[in-house]
Amino acid sequence: MERVTGIGGVFFRARDPERLRAWYAEHLGVEVRGFGGAVFSADAGDITVWHVAPLDDEYFGAAEQRAMLNYRVSDLDAMLAQLRTAGVPVDERVAESEHGRFGWATDPEGNRLELWQPPAGNYPAD
Repeated sequence: MERVTGIGGVFFRARDPERLRAWYAEHLGVEVRGFGGAVFSADAGDITVWHVAPLDDEYFGAAEQRAMLNYRVSDLDAMLAQLRTAGVPVDERVAESEHGRFGWATDPEGNRLELWQPPAGNYPAD
């Protein structure tokens, strides 16, 4: 049987695509290419998590937000400080677990996004 092997891309709509692309380039360092998007090449050992949550899951923030993107970062504290300095709305809370460290911010269109610093070493441990 054929099966999916990973996430091939993340696609979403915006009221002002040019402005939102520029925001992600400026604040998260996304290298936007001529086609209006970016391509990320995974490092050895990188993973992508896929998860379906119930509608009332408060982890996503506002109830009307049906999806949340998780961006892997190497230094969560530095990224959150950078966003705060730029005036980006950032949650004060940072969560830590065996899965790493997590922080949250909101883009100009009101989308809550998650920033994830995986734990050091081989993650996930098999």
